[in-house]
Amino acid sequence: MLMLMAGDDMTFAGSLTGKHVLVVGLGKSGCAAARFLVKQGVRISVSEGGRAVAPASRMVQWLQERGVYCELGGHSPQLFAGVDVILLSPGIPLDIPALDAARAAGVPIIGELALAPEYLRTPVIAVTGTNGKSTVTTLVGELLRAAGRNVFVGGNLGTPLCEYLAGPQEADWAVLEVSSFQLDSAGKFSPDIAVLLNISPDHLDRYPDYAAYAASKWRIVANQGREQWAVINRDDPEILRLLAAGPPASRVFGFGGRGMAGPLAANQSREAAPGPPVDGLRLCLTQEDEHCEEYPLPANELAVEPNRQNALAAVLAARLAGCPPAAVGPALAAFQALPHRLALVATVAGVRYYDDSKATNIGAVISALQGLPGPVVLIAGGLDKGGDYRLLLPAIKEKVRAVVLIGSAREKMRAALAPAVPVTEAADLPSAVRIATQLAAAGEAVLLSPACASFDMFAGYAQRGEVFRRAVRELAEDNALGGGAVGHCPAMEAMFA
Repeated sequence: MLMLMAGDDMTFAGSLTGKHVLVVGLGKSGCAAARFLVKQGVRISVSEGGRAVAPASRMVQWLQERGVYCELGGHSPQLFAGVDVILLSPGIPLDIPALDAARAAGVPIIGELALAPEYLRTPVIAVTGTNGKSTVTTLVGELLRAAGRNVFVGGNLGTPLCEYLAGPQEADWAVLEVSSFQLDSAGKFSPDIAVLLNISPDHLDRYPDYAAYAASKWRIVANQGREQWAVINRDDPEILRLLAAGPPASRVFGFGGRGMAGPLAANQSREAAPGPPVDGLRLCLTQEDEHCEEYPLPANELAVEPNRQNALAAVLAARLAGCPPAAVGPALAAFQALPHRLALVATVAGVRYYDDSKATNIGAVISALQGLPGPVVLIAGGLDKGGDYRLLLPAIKEKVRAVVLIGSAREKMRAALAPAVPVTEAADLPSAVRIATQLAAAGEAVLLSPACASFDMFAGYAQRGEVFRRAVRELAEDNALGGGAVGHCPAMEAMFA
């Protein structure tokens, strides 16, 4: 378990002119980086630890046709130590021996974000946080588009930054989702507007401890200057601790759970936020109350926590980027929740089924439970990421009537949760849906919110969510035909959201 050492990326001067760059990993980001650098005329080599399969195999052919050396099936320390710069894809393990050899040789290790100061000509809004960053990134993009702006939305979400760098860069704003893995190797990346949504334990299978993970998230504001903005969650205790310990040079705005946002001093806490709670969103772009703006929330997913806070952060970032107030309401009303994020799949015999497969950490599960009325039957489990599942107990005691566990983490989760709630194990996800259905009563909810990664049983969280949805739909079809144990429901059209 190893994170990038301090200075691994900070010794990178910015320009790759005359440098030999090694691109490590031929996933989506690595392929985009290699293509961009070749088009820039930079001398590169490539190292891919696994066998190159499509589309990576096509990329290897494209690179070899241009004289690029491609190392496949492993990472050789000699190659890593003999280049000028290493450009690391986010998913590459940080403890491979070849990276140790590069560090010993003093080779800077960077990610694609470190290229932004030299090669990106578009102003940037960067969004990070343990949870909610995809929703906020998407919503910021929609708000700016509603204002008539040309926007690139990508990064960790969808299109890699290097793919945008390789094009004409015609957007008015680049809105980037950035992960902790990307921030580890971000060099002197300094977004014009940085959004930090929350910090709670995650990826502790990669970081030595929670403090290291939190420090990685804080890097989103570390290089900002006085003319830039930081939008941070003033209700998050870890963010407040980091703010007090080392406030950024940028202008800091805070947002919170009472629906309000505004300028925030380094020593200001959530208790210091002015005014009573509001039903919608209230933004103060200056210290004077007469400059505050209020926006009603539409009757969609944004009206429910944690998406209300997500909407507040997104609107604040968009307003700072020049989105006019008139564009905010229509964009909020038109917004559709992203798949597998606390999405209502169906109501069958009075039981609501929610797909929250994207909840791969403990904080996300807590947020989901806080956002739903109880009682809830929770389906959880998967590949453990090093979290302490006892942190779930307060929310579980308040909302959960039973837990159904799947995946390789189920024994660890049972040990943590069984003292507080009835726990059942299932062999697979469809079985878990059937068991949860038997445990839930009309008026209650069945929630898939795993608190774990999916890779022990699925290709990713999206496949896990689709398997859950299919199981629920099969249950609904059986119920509509009168053959299910959950009773009869008159019409399929009335079941699904």
